Amino acid sequence: MEPLRHCFAAMSCALELQVFAPAELAARACRAVEDEVRRIEAKYSRYRADSLVGRINAAAGGAAVAVDEETAALLDFAATCHRTSGGLFDITSGALRQAWKFETGRLPTAEEIAAARARIGWDKLRWEAPLIGLPLPGMEIDLSGLGKEYAADRAAALLLAHGCSAALVNFGGDVCATGPRPDGTPWQVGIRHPRRPGELLATLPLHRGGLATSGDYERGMTVGGRRYGHLLNPLTGWPAEGMACATVLADTCLVAGALASCAMLHGAGGLDFLAGCGAPYLAMDANGGCAARDGDGLAATADARMGACQPCSC
Repeated sequence: MEPLRHCFAAMSCALELQVFAPAELAARACRAVEDEVRRIEAKYSRYRADSLVGRINAAAGGAAVAVDEETAALLDFAATCHRTSGGLFDITSGALRQAWKFETGRLPTAEEIAAARARIGWDKLRWEAPLIGLPLPGMEIDLSGLGKEYAADRAAALLLAHGCSAALVNFGGDVCATGPRPDGTPWQVGIRHPRRPGELLATLPLHRGGLATSGDYERGMTVGGRRYGHLLNPLTGWPAEGMACATVLADTCLVAGALASCAMLHGAGGLDFLAGCGAPYLAMDANGGCAARDGDGLAATADARMGACQPCSC
């Protein structure tokens, strides 16, 4: 028996649902998920002036904006991420995009980075539910580091609410499983090799929960033979270096994605960060060294681990 596959585009990527359920039920559940994803995108997209994020950013330097309970929960989670990452995970760091324009292939000047960093800092933001205020003109928040993972969790919750207990959500590599396949076997999730286009680093079994991957290969530019990735360290204003990719499993995709992003932002300390976070993971540093911790639902097979690590001399 093959699952119903439902594909659509949103949040600037290809999204896919795989659902084991009667056709009519599966189709109805998938339509509900697609509606929910588009609601989340419309609400939190930084590219839309009419989104909640757009209105918050437009009010920078002025009055605080009231938010609802859903947004308050995301902001509280962002505060936790900022605190536990030592300031590396900071939703105000979007101002650095004004300095780093990767499509131009040009490195920003020190002055441009300094000007952007002056408008960055969770400590500058005023957050006391339900009001959020950006005191400095030009400040902004960016929830893109949370939005796709949050949408994946909401999709999984909706599928379960519709009675789809064997389903897989794949939102551009952010994955959430409502439960194993009908025969009890796990879903198989391929992890892209960060240095070999078209190859997999490993194939990981996932029974339920969220799995997210962050890597330095997604966007960026090469200048003078040096690669500059898209993950920007708000404490320095420069791209984080030292990690190639990190895949993390957690109860929710939101938590998994935050941990994977934090590992990348820790740079050379990323593997140590993952070792201390307590969650199952698979990661590679910039030198090709691999590390993994197994756990329920995330256990690279022996063959996959050997295939991933032997060429990397780890």
